[in-house]
Amino acid sequence: MLAEIAIEILQMLLVMFGSPLLVGVIRKAKARLQGRRGAGVFQPCADLRKLLAKEVVVSENTSWIFRFTPYLLATTMLLSALIIPVLTVRAPLGFMGNIIALMYLFLLGTFFLALAGLDAGSAFGGMGSSREVAIAALAEPTVLIAIFGIALRAGTTSLDGIITRFAAEPLLMLNAGHLLAFFALFIVALAENGRLPVDNPATHLELTMIHEAMILEYSGRLLALVEWAAGMKLFLFLTLLSNLFFPWGVALTNTPLPLFVAFLALAVKLLLFAGAIALAETSVAKLRLFRVPELLAGSFTVALLAVVTAFFIK
Repeated sequence: MLAEIAIEILQMLLVMFGSPLLVGVIRKAKARLQGRRGAGVFQPCADLRKLLAKEVVVSENTSWIFRFTPYLLATTMLLSALIIPVLTVRAPLGFMGNIIALMYLFLLGTFFLALAGLDAGSAFGGMGSSREVAIAALAEPTVLIAIFGIALRAGTTSLDGIITRFAAEPLLMLNAGHLLAFFALFIVALAENGRLPVDNPATHLELTMIHEAMILEYSGRLLALVEWAAGMKLFLFLTLLSNLFFPWGVALTNTPLPLFVAFLALAVKLLLFAGAIALAETSVAKLRLFRVPELLAGSFTVALLAVVTAFFIK
């Protein structure tokens, strides 16, 4: 029992401290691809430490929702880290690892962040909140349908069960539906985490912001928690992509050697995804806002095709 609790704590710590490094690697890779030196990969860690030491300034017009939301965001991401198979499929909370429960956790954070953006009463906060809710309404069903497409082939909606089945029978992944589900989920991961071409995390141009517009009023440790939660959400989405569609290396037993191999495999897969995101963000421009629903509708269609393919191609 103590070993299982230690593994859950290890997964949580990996998500907590690995997420700022992942953000730093993406920024560094983008800088290199753009011909710049860029900041070090540990710069997001230094930024979080600096924000945690700063004073919090809160508008007198805000309610308890504004102060509560950063803590809720961090809590939901840490709880998601206990559900998603990060290193092993034998985690004690694996029985909770249903994709529907996971999407409800992500939606809970999105809902409160949108409320916090509205709570301050600023025009930009309201604008960002309305855009975020519109994107979430289109993106979340795509996640469910894309994973349902591969769950049909695995015979279970449990994340642990899907990974275990595909790890035992790799030939099940040699299917067009598997590839379609991967592309649909990858597009949604970019949209949900405010990456190009949906949103630009490096801009502060008010009329184009989505995520940044909602958190303009935050400062100090509250801003640090919001940024940290955003990094953990990106880490968890990429981990979900890595382990669901490329389950090689995920530990099937809770012994030291498989867990160490799982850690190395996850690091390699996340580095590859970070490079892919950096390459994509230096190759494409941000979409105009009215074109974003078209992109998400396209990803929804691709996910639906993945489900249809599961019925016709065995």
